[in-house]
Amino acid sequence: MIEKVNPSHPDKLADRVAGAIVDLAYKKEENAKIAVEVLLGHGKCYAIIETTTDLKETEINPIIQRLVGQVESEIIVVAQDKHLENNQQGKIRCGDNGIFKGVPLTKEQKQMSEIARTIYELYPSDGKYILDKDKIIICQSKADKELYNLFPNATINPLGEWEGGINVDSGATNRKLGSDMADSVTGGGLHGKDLSKADVSVNIYAFLKAQQEKENVEISCAIGDEYIDGMPYEKIVRLAREYIKSVGGFEKFAEWGLV
Repeated sequence: MIEKVNPSHPDKLADRVAGAIVDLAYKKEENAKIAVEVLLGHGKCYAIIETTTDLKETEINPIIQRLVGQVESEIIVVAQDKHLENNQQGKIRCGDNGIFKGVPLTKEQKQMSEIARTIYELYPSDGKYILDKDKIIICQSKADKELYNLFPNATINPLGEWEGGINVDSGATNRKLGSDMADSVTGGGLHGKDLSKADVSVNIYAFLKAQQEKENVEISCAIGDEYIDGMPYEKIVRLAREYIKSVGGFEKFAEWGLV
């Protein structure tokens, strides 16, 4: 069983805005330190950014307008906490406490991911999909008869046609981790953070390791750790950096997550 939401769902728009702001920080600073929280909906977008990087509203507003549209934005940029900043002085160390797990994807979860992407290519607007054994539930805004013809055995738009989007619903960063991580969900959120944060790098590492070894992976860590799972934390960050680069950056990563 798995639920997928597409990149135009309000929660994913919030993830994408946060990811694009992290991309901006990395363009300015090779090892940027940043954490972004985004809340949007009903004509407004709020972004709270803690960072060591010099980011300006005039650089962030165009990101919001590009991804969300013409909304009223409120942007708060503050310096990162000194304890967090000092933790990274001289060496990349684990940036947070956490418990993480990686779980191999099931055939059903992979199938739902493919279905979601197929639908989104046809209908690039707000949508949410569930696959539970042989039951498919599709809630897709701005759908037409073609969708019903493609999935004749699915339950489609149970309440009828709908518009969706940020004028109907709000969105918040990291609210759809089940969609992004399937059974690997733990306490840490994937989006809006730099690679020193365990929520990003260790989650990616554990997920990829589970797919490779085809068994569950469980990892715990503490802020300041230099070794995790018997590996230098710098190497875990490097692996995560390579993965983010392979998918096109943090904004692209936020579109579908790890699944």
